[in-house]
Amino acid sequence: MNKKPLRLAIIDLYNGEPNQGMRCIQDHINEIDVKYQDIPFEYNIFESRLKGDLPGMDYDIYFSSGGPGSPFEDEGREWEKNYFKLINNLWEHNQKHEQKKFVFFICHSFQMMARAFELGDVVQRDKKSFGIVPFNLTGDAKNDPIFHNLTDPFFGADFRGWQVINQNKEVFNQLGASLLSIEREWPNMQFERAMMAIRLSDEFLGTQFHPEADPPSMYYHFRQPERKVQVIEQYGEEAYFEMINHLENPENILHTKKTVIPGFLNNAIKKLRYN
Repeated sequence: MNKKPLRLAIIDLYNGEPNQGMRCIQDHINEIDVKYQDIPFEYNIFESRLKGDLPGMDYDIYFSSGGPGSPFEDEGREWEKNYFKLINNLWEHNQKHEQKKFVFFICHSFQMMARAFELGDVVQRDKKSFGIVPFNLTGDAKNDPIFHNLTDPFFGADFRGWQVINQNKEVFNQLGASLLSIEREWPNMQFERAMMAIRLSDEFLGTQFHPEADPPSMYYHFRQPERKVQVIEQYGEEAYFEMINHLENPENILHTKKTVIPGFLNNAIKKLRYN
């Protein structure tokens, strides 16, 4: 057995804002570390937006986090140029080498991924989305090694001021990418349904929702008075308390948490160490 550590890089795009996402990502890594006792793991965090830190090419698995604000607000800044260069280098590496690099993009990073690969239009929403909401699977999800384990609809934590719409099918075909999930159609609401999960390749996967979220992180958000007002104004008081009830149902947010990122990590580890 190869005893060389598997190295993971967490790219923090929260820009110094207090959040639950970074804890949840680290929880996933610590859980997988316990599961695979024959494989040593090590990880490092890079505060890319705040400090300009970025990992090199010497990691096996990369997580790129969510974050606040517009995916365009740092357009042209040095850290963003270096971020896009890193993503391009990782993609090119996988086209040329048998030993692959695995990358997972979450929320804000999903929008950055969409910009980098021109997957669709990255636009601001009329109203911010917040809460635990249902999403639909696509036909491609039924054959996906991870998403086929979710129900349709499945529930996820959603924090969106921006979104990716208008799938660029030409680019998807060129890359061999798959659209795995879309925003659910809501009664009496006319809008372009956002893309919620995209698989660019066996190694590159992104979600607009937060698959790392757990009940404690959501309780933290629901305790914020401005969040309650936001949900009630957008969806109604009944929907707010329905979201609270979702936290008690293991078939909802916990099922998503236990399926998506663990599935990504298990798949990466299998290919990196057991092939």
